[in-house]
Amino acid sequence: MEHLHGLLRIHVHRGVHLAKRDVMSSDPYIIFRMGKQKVKTRVVKKNVNPEWDEDLTLSVADTSLPVKLFVYDKDTFSLDDKMGDAEFQIGPFVQALRMKLNDVPSGTIITRVQPSRDNCLSGESCIVWTEGKVVQNLVLRLRNVESGEVELQLQWIDIPGSKGL
Repeated sequence: MEHLHGLLRIHVHRGVHLAKRDVMSSDPYIIFRMGKQKVKTRVVKKNVNPEWDEDLTLSVADTSLPVKLFVYDKDTFSLDDKMGDAEFQIGPFVQALRMKLNDVPSGTIITRVQPSRDNCLSGESCIVWTEGKVVQNLVLRLRNVESGEVELQLQWIDIPGSKGL
């Protein structure tokens, strides 16, 4: 416990215009990796615009590690097909958390992260103080594929007994 900073909750909202890997559609799911950890969404059948609306949680021991995601098409009789990948850094999110904001109106933008060659953002990502929490909304453009984006929201969970931020 003492080596952990806390937990990163990733709300996986949806995928947009994902690639077709079956005859008419795809059966997508996402695997998230951070260091040696791996978490996975459920499979959404026959949908290139899936709505996951699912929360996944990663333990954070090293805030400098990127979060990598891999989108796959679930196949029954063969290996699952790759549908793209992306990655993001949690550094700007962690910096906003360290500000220890409390008396700020809900909806206040703490900072903005711009798309660049070093990230997979498809547009500006805002880190916002919402209802007593710091959240970051991200839209990631998938790499190594003809099309697709994934919409996520990050939240932080403190763990009693952890070293914190």
